[in-house]
Amino acid sequence: MALASLACSSSVNGTNDTSSSASSASSASSGGSGGSGSSGGSTGTGEPTGDPTKLVGAFQVRSLPSAEPGASGSTSVIGKIYDGPTPSQIVWEVQAEEGSCQLLTPRVPFCNEPCGGSAVCVEDDTCQPYPAAHSAGDVTVTGLNLESGAASLVMSPTANNYQPPAGVKLGYPPADEGQVVRFEASGDFFSAFTVEAKGVSPLDLLNETIELDPGQPLQLAWTPPGQDGISNLHVKLDISHHGGTKGMIECNVEDTGSLDVPASLVKQLLDLGVAGFPTIIVTRKSVGSATIPPGRVDLVVSSQIEQAVVIAGLTSCNDDSQCPDGQTCQSDLTCQ
Repeated sequence: MALASLACSSSVNGTNDTSSSASSASSASSGGSGGSGSSGGSTGTGEPTGDPTKLVGAFQVRSLPSAEPGASGSTSVIGKIYDGPTPSQIVWEVQAEEGSCQLLTPRVPFCNEPCGGSAVCVEDDTCQPYPAAHSAGDVTVTGLNLESGAASLVMSPTANNYQPPAGVKLGYPPADEGQVVRFEASGDFFSAFTVEAKGVSPLDLLNETIELDPGQPLQLAWTPPGQDGISNLHVKLDISHHGGTKGMIECNVEDTGSLDVPASLVKQLLDLGVAGFPTIIVTRKSVGSATIPPGRVDLVVSSQIEQAVVIAGLTSCNDDSQCPDGQTCQSDLTCQ
């Protein structure tokens, strides 16, 4: 596996974007769940539950393979729960679709009356308030590999954010493939609930170089998982985010080891324009969910790789010294 050195990582919040933090719950885990690794949760209180189509919170167990051969990767655990869905300032619209892949372009709604600092314009002349984060009490986590060998850890909310206590070191990979990972909230402002997902094997992307050709499909290959039906694969191809995102391709596919992103979608994405340091993010994930009165809380266990993309004629830069003679580094991080 070759991991390219990136100037910075993508921060576009779109559908299926597992690269955003759990504090952006509306984009933490959309785009389908991972095979039989996706499991239902329960509140355990007998009280009515909310709408499972409304994502209000997420816990993420995310692992990143190391760019150094033979070195161990890194693991993080984060979580946050809100009293409603988190609105987005960008509406992603499907412009083309082929197989399991879509070409999406951004639209920014306009509101004649400003929404102010407590809300966001989500459709023309429609403001939606930001939700507030609250506590679900202590969360007991089992099924993770901890360097101490302990069977569990307890996360207490700090400013309504969840992360492992100081001094707790997470292993890599964070959970064995197929291992049940369980998050059990004791209850506080939000009622008690339990959510489970399964551990996934570390993602190994086999492409040494990823190059876009407008006349060819983008062929991706990775080592298949050891167990079927646990995980799905999500692909996000964004080649313009440093210049103001003009569009992206997203694919949600079975974790079989290969994917051809259709040439027609690749060409349309290139035609929208490029910026410096284009990237592709590939994520293997298993998703479980539980429903509480405000909506759905997801648990996402994932292994993610971000790799540079090569485009003919594009030279990326951070300053003029990285550009060929006679060219300068532009605001979109390209040499011209």
